[in-house]
Amino acid sequence: MIINIRLFASYREKAGRAELELSLPPGALVGDALREVLRLHPALAADPTRLMIAVNQEYQPHDYPLSDRDEVALIPPVSGGAPSSPSR
Repeated sequence: MIINIRLFASYREKAGRAELELSLPPGALVGDALREVLRLHPALAADPTRLMIAVNQEYQPHDYPLSDRDEVALIPPVSGGAPSSPSR
């Protein structure tokens, strides 16, 4: 089956592209797609368990089953919090 991978923010910069197309065996899970992306672009993440993953625009766990032509988005973890208010 064919899976379209979309890369955002620093992942797009590190991979040098915004999208990848992967061929995975039937029954593949999100984690399988992630392992293949990291095999192709190992600089994307030191800890793959911290990756935020959306399948067809909904966040999913690594054991979520994929279907042909799914779109998988890899979103880097966001650090920090809301901007602080200026003090008076």
